[in-house]
Formats: sequence, C-alpha cells, structure tokens
Amino acid sequence: MNDASNQGDKAKPGSAPQRVSLFGRTRAPTPPERPEKPAPEKPPRRRRSGVSGLSGALSFALIFGLLGLGVVVWSVIDARKPGPLAADKVVLIDREDDGGPIGDQLEHAGVIDSGLWFSVMTLLDGSRGGLKRGEYAFKAGVSLRDVESELLSGRVVLHTLTIPEGLTSDQVVQRLNDNEVLIGDIKEAPREGSLLPETYKFARGETRQALLAKMAKDQAKTVDDIWAKRAADLPIKSPGELVTLASIIEKETGKVDERPRVAGVFVNRLRKHMKLESDPTIVYGLVFGKGTLGHSISKAELQESTPYNTYFIAGLPPGPICNPGKAALEAAANPATTKDIFFVADGTGGHAFAETLDQHLKNVAHWRDIEKDAKDKLAPDAAPTPSATPTPAPAKHSALDDGDPNAFGVVAVDTPSGDDEALAARLAQLGQDRQSAISAAKESGGSRSVEDLGAVVAGVNDAPKVAVFPDQTDDADPPASAPMSAAALAQLKAGIARYGDAAIAANAAAPAPPGAPVAPRSRGFDASEGTPLDPLLNRTYDLSFAHTVPPLEN
Repeated sequence: MNDASNQGDKAKPGSAPQRVSLFGRTRAPTPPERPEKPAPEKPPRRRRSGVSGLSGALSFALIFGLLGLGVVVWSVIDARKPGPLAADKVVLIDREDDGGPIGDQLEHAGVIDSGLWFSVMTLLDGSRGGLKRGEYAFKAGVSLRDVESELLSGRVVLHTLTIPEGLTSDQVVQRLNDNEVLIGDIKEAPREGSLLPETYKFARGETRQALLAKMAKDQAKTVDDIWAKRAADLPIKSPGELVTLASIIEKETGKVDERPRVAGVFVNRLRKHMKLESDPTIVYGLVFGKGTLGHSISKAELQESTPYNTYFIAGLPPGPICNPGKAALEAAANPATTKDIFFVADGTGGHAFAETLDQHLKNVAHWRDIEKDAKDKLAPDAAPTPSATPTPAPAKHSALDDGDPNAFGVVAVDTPSGDDEALAARLAQLGQDRQSAISAAKESGGSRSVEDLGAVVAGVNDAPKVAVFPDQTDDADPPASAPMSAAALAQLKAGIARYGDAAIAANAAAPAPPGAPVAPRSRGFDASEGTPLDPLLNRTYDLSFAHTVPPLEN
C-alpha cells in the first residue's frame, strides 16, 4: 500500500502534481495557475484634457477682456477729461495724411497731451481717415474727444470780408488783394456794377477768384429778382440801365430810407428829358473807378465832356459808376412817386427836396447858412464877412454831414426863377453842344458815346447848336448867367418846337433886359475829396478782418 502510495506520489514528468486528501485518497490534480497578465494601460482621458484647455483659454480670454475693458473705460474717461489748453486758441492743421502728424501738430500747439495717444484713439475709433485739415478754434480745456469731433466735422474758422456799397470794381479787387487769408490772383477786374456789396464769409485758403465769382453770381440773382418786381412805368428799359441808375443813387445818398425819393428825382428828370446833373458821374468820367480826384471838382473838370458827365450827356451814362447795393437797386426799380426834380443837402446827412426852382433856391440858401455857421464855429476869432446874396451850389461835405460818405452835391443847375415851363426851356440851353461833347470824349480816349449806344434824345443830342459861353476860357470864372439874344432865343424856340415840346417853346423866357441883375451860377464840386470825410479814405467801418478770432498759432 505504501508502494502504491509511493508510486502514486511520483508524478509523471510534465504532469500536474497530485493532491492527497486527509484520508489518503488521491485527488485530481490541480491545474497549474496561470500567471496574471499585466493590466492594460488606461487610454488618456481626452475629454477631461479638452475641458481643461477650454477652461484655460476662457480664463485667459476673461483676463484679457477685463484688461481690455479696463483700458476702454480708462480711455473713455481720459478722452473726456479737460485737456491742457489754458486759453482759447486757433490752430492751423495743414496736413491730413493720417492721425500721427495731426496729433503731433496738436501736441506741439498744446491742445492735447500726447500725439501718440491721439493716434491710437483715432485708430481704434476708425476715424483716422476722416480727419480734415483747416483752421480750427479750440476752447480752453478742450477734451481729446472734442478735438477729434472738431476735426471730423470740418467746422473751420470762417473769416469775413465786407464790401461796402458804392465801391468800384477796381476798389473791390484791391480789397481782395489786401486780404491775407485769401490766396491766388485775380485775372482781371469784373465789369462795373456786376458785384454785390455784402459781407462774405470764407475759410482760410479760399481763392480770390472764387470769392469774386460768388459776388458776381449773387449780384446777377439780386438784379434779376428786383427787375422782375419793378414798377411798370419806368423810363429804364433793361436790367443794365437799372444797375446804372442804382449806381448813381448809391453815390448820391447813404441813407437807405432816402434812396427811393432820390430815385424819384432822377426818374422825373428822365421823363422830362432833363439832364441828371450828378456830381459823382463827373468824377467817374475822369478817373473811371481807378481812384479819387484827390481834390474838389474844379471848374475845368465840371466842364470836361466825358461820356459819363451827366451835366453834358442826356439820360443815363453808358454804364454804372460803382457797384450798387440791394437798397439802391430796389429804389431804382420802385422809386417814390413825387414831382421833385431838385435836392440839396440839409445839414443832417440827408437832403431837402423841391419841385420848383424857387423852393430849391430856398433850400440852397438854408444850406449856405448852415455852412456859414459851421465855418464860424471852426474859426470864432475870424473877422466877420459881409453877408452876400446866397448863391446856389452843390452840397459839399462838412462837419454837419455826420460823416455821411455819400452825401454828394445838388442835382441842379441854377437859372433865373420863373415859370416852370420857362425854366425847362432855359435848362435846355445850359451845357455845351451835344455833338462837340461826344467828339471831345472820343478824342480824349473815353469809352462809349451816346451815339455809340444808339440813344437819340429829342431836342438834346440832335438839336441846333447854341453857344452858351462863347468867350469863356478854362481859367476864367463862368458868368453868372447866360442871357440869350433874340436870334438865339428864336432858334431855341424853333428847335424845341421841332423836337416835340411846343408847350415849352410857347412859354420860353424872354431875353434878360440890359443891366438887370442875374443870379450867379452854381459850381459843382465834391468837397470830401482828399479830406478825412472822404469815404474812400475812411477805414473805420472796414470789417474785412475778423477781430474776434484769436491770433493764429505758428
């Protein structure tokens, strides 16, 4: 049994060992234990890694966002804080390449603290390309944001230039050339009367030619509008004649409310075929708007036969003598309805008007008294002079004119008083012959004559010749009156009757009796020429420059 056990205990090679129970029984062999395989490596937890990356990115973005928000909040607050500018200042921005150079100019001018920060701000706002150059007026303490808004809006400083009524075109051009804010040259002076006197606004750097073109455009529109609303019975037939008449009115009076009545005087004279006899036309005919005479109108200049001298020509001159304003144009288009044919200065800056020569002579005598009183006040110690019969003469400027730059002389030629019809006949003989006046004007190089214009006035430029002062020389004083011989009177009557005014011919005055006293003849002159009252020398009203604009920063 033991042998069996021993045999049973011997295990076959390669076989599993047998197990013996407690009672000696042999059990089935236990299969050999297999070695445990190593546990496989766990795959990486991709989902958890992605969440971690996203969390980090969000954290970074949050930090960056908070930082950016802080910068934005700080920049908004800083951009609206008052800047370093201590006082109002005008700065010229002459480059608009980008925000950098503009920022440098603003920083150099003391308007902002940092040109670099201005460049960054305009870059972030996307406004860099919209910044405009020009001349800007910044207020003291202006903020960075307000500076940006100003440059984006283009609200540049506007300068003003005032063109007073009554200047000639050459004088207007001179004012434009004298203005240093404007640039460029003017090709040529525009036509007389084609510019509207007004106050014009413009930015620095605007061209003179462009501003001149605006003046001409405004005048053309103004004339068209006024011409469309003119009175129906005017003796003027075109807008050009309207401007010509308005220019004479402009030079005769500076009072707006008086211009319609002055216009009425000239319109009445045109209807009666009377000469306008306006002193400003004498001056223009001599200098053609280039300047002033520099002295009072002399006897020789009064008798100078130019196409513009309305003491010689009939009707209107060939063109305007200045650039009239809107008030004068409206007065010419709608004159006052009166019977006035004379006016003279009244000593208050205005004029006294008259329908008859007798009334006019009284007004002239009153004016002479005012002149005499003014001279006595200026020279109280001077020896008194014997009173003489007042002699009518054109009004002249004095201290009592209130500095009226346009209070020119009387529109009249004094003749002996009498019936109005006789007065018209006597007025027809005064002045030189029409044909000789036109010929002299052509020979002296003047502009268009009455014949060139095709104007023929009955009884004036085609009437028989009547010599008024045949023996007078330029150096001699004109005679007090022009008595007519019986033959001359008969010739005048025939001429007047021939040209359509039989009523005047029938009532023509008889020759003055020998030895009878006659009224002295008036002399026309502009006493303001070359004096402190000369409007062309008075610069006190010159508004050509903006006095309230601070000085320009260099």
